[in-house]
Parts: sequence; C-alpha cells; structure tokens
Amino acid sequence: MTEHLDLATHLAELSPITARKSLSEEAADRLRDFILLEKIAPGQPIRERDLADALGISRTPLREALRLLEIEGLVEYGPTRRPFVADPDLDTLAQNLSVLGALEGLAGEQACAKATDAEIRAIGEICAAMRDRSDLDDPLTFFRRDMAFHEAIVRASGNRPLAETQRQYNARLWRARFISSRSKPDRPRTLREHDMVFQALKDRNAVACATALRTHLSTTVENVARTQAGKSKDAS
Repeated sequence: MTEHLDLATHLAELSPITARKSLSEEAADRLRDFILLEKIAPGQPIRERDLADALGISRTPLREALRLLEIEGLVEYGPTRRPFVADPDLDTLAQNLSVLGALEGLAGEQACAKATDAEIRAIGEICAAMRDRSDLDDPLTFFRRDMAFHEAIVRASGNRPLAETQRQYNARLWRARFISSRSKPDRPRTLREHDMVFQALKDRNAVACATALRTHLSTTVENVARTQAGKSKDAS
C-alpha cells in the first residue's frame, strides 16, 4: 500500500519566507505547490502551527494564505473551521471543466480575431519551449509552461471579464490539471493538442481553435480518473 511520507519530513523542505510579495501571498504560493505535489495529501488536515513555524511566519498571514487557497478550491474547512486539503469528486471536476472548456473555447475564438501578430508569436514560443524541454522539465515546471500557454491565449482574447472568469475557474481546477499534465508518457499527447490549438490560432480559424481547446480540456477528467484508478489498484 502506497502511503504519503510523514508531513514533518516535507515541512523540513520549506525555508522561511523572505518578503517579495506579501507574506500571505508568498505563503499561498508555497502551499499551492505543496498541495499540487501532494506533499499534503487530498483530504489531509492542515496543521497551521507546524506550517507557520516551517515558513517562519505568524499564523495570521498563514490563515490569510489559506483563505486565498480556499477561494481557489484547494483548501476547504470542516464544521469546526479546521482547514484540510480539498478532494473534489470526478463529477464536480467534470462540471467545472465543462465550464472552463466553454470559457477557453470562447477565448480561443476571440483571440483568433483580436490577437496581435506579436501575441501569436509569443504563444508559439511557449509552445516551442514546452516541446523542446518536454524530456527535461520536472512535472511542476512542465505544468507551469502548460498554464502559461493557456493564460496567454486567454489574454490575447482582449476580453477582461472573460479572463477574470477563466482565472477563477482555473484556480478551482489547478490540482486536477496538474495531475493531468504530470505524467511524462502523456506529454506527447499534450504537445500534439497544443500544436493543434496554436496552428488554428495562427491560421485565425476561430472554430478550429475553440474546438481544439475544448477537446484538449476534456482529456483532463480522463487522466484524473485513470490516476485515481491506478492509486486504488496499488492500494488493494
């Protein structure tokens, strides 16, 4: 049976925060990565005192950070207001992803009409960097490039309300999208789908771009389901 390493072992990996952003924003960034990498497992309680000590901050900015992660859907609170890592079921993920697919599809359509040539070149550069570094990048770095690709397309739509709404839904799905993208054997598929999106954008083919984005996002639920099935099999 596969078990997560003792949390204290992982907390030792955290170094005290030095202020670049606010303490709460910096703490949220660190904890987001911890949750994505499942160093604090889904459903596991979050020990505020231990985390605050590991980060070298008081519990007040830590609690503000946890509230930010609650908004993103990565943290939830139980009846006693004690925080734990969210563990949404597949139906909830599928519903949120259907909304995100619609939002990114619309962003792709509008980007085909409104993106500047410079914006399209920049998106192509992200796409090329993902391809060139695919065999070298660790899962978190690859995932960040993946998200940068999607965020650049949404920005290129020129639609600020759409971008804000997409950002809110994407935050809820951050962990699911990371799970979907972290398997190296699945990277060629991700890259092919990104190439299809980018080619449609470069051709300014709005229908093809929207369809490619929705299809690409629809694979996330499949990948998460496969990962969960694999964990259940390992545990049996």
